[in-house]
Amino acid sequence: MSKSGKSSISVVVPVWNEEAGIPQLREGLVQVQELLCDYGEMEFVFVDDGSTDGTQSALHRHFELAGNYRVVAHERNQGVGAAFRSGFRHATGEIVCTIDSDCSYRPHGLQLLVQALESGGDIAVASPYHPQGGVEGVPWWRLALSKCCSWGYRRIAPVPLYTYTSIFRAYRRRVIETVSFQGNGFVSASEILVNAARQGYRIVEVPMTLHARKTGQSKMKVARTARAHLQMMRSLISKESYR
Repeated sequence: MSKSGKSSISVVVPVWNEEAGIPQLREGLVQVQELLCDYGEMEFVFVDDGSTDGTQSALHRHFELAGNYRVVAHERNQGVGAAFRSGFRHATGEIVCTIDSDCSYRPHGLQLLVQALESGGDIAVASPYHPQGGVEGVPWWRLALSKCCSWGYRRIAPVPLYTYTSIFRAYRRRVIETVSFQGNGFVSASEILVNAARQGYRIVEVPMTLHARKTGQSKMKVARTARAHLQMMRSLISKESYR
């Protein structure tokens, strides 16, 4: 804990072929550090998930002066869920945050998530589909997939949330140490929430605006992600039917 009694923070950032977006990412994380400067130590854990461009070099070039960062490298692309598991293993903070490398949520949002944990939550989730949230400029196919998946989970998961697919989150350390998940792709975001709810952890939604990425392209494979969500929903329905 810091002298002010507040917790140290780790920010886990999965990256895959994001060389062009690293300067924007650095700008956003500098703002995050300024907003959370009253907390304890802060570290950034970048998980390079098998990039084939200059992502790793760009990370070192833009963050080496800060010193409070590390890069965990996967030899091949494994997916955002696998990147989370690697990041969680290397994170040392009492609060562990995950963010999108494309900066689709604004930096001050992370401050809101940390404050939600301080108010009693175990997991704080950015929720663009909350009635007070919003979406700006996001491709219709991504919006349709995420909204449909969240609608489905809301009806069958242990806890009713508006948004299950956002990876912009803050966790208390005990959550990442005790909640396991198997998914390697984007479905892992929903899997973590479902499993955490089953274990009795309190999940808090924080209304937020999701913005379109400014650089690069989305790494989400739509058909593969949709199939993974459908398989997980079927598994949830099956488990509930036996209770």
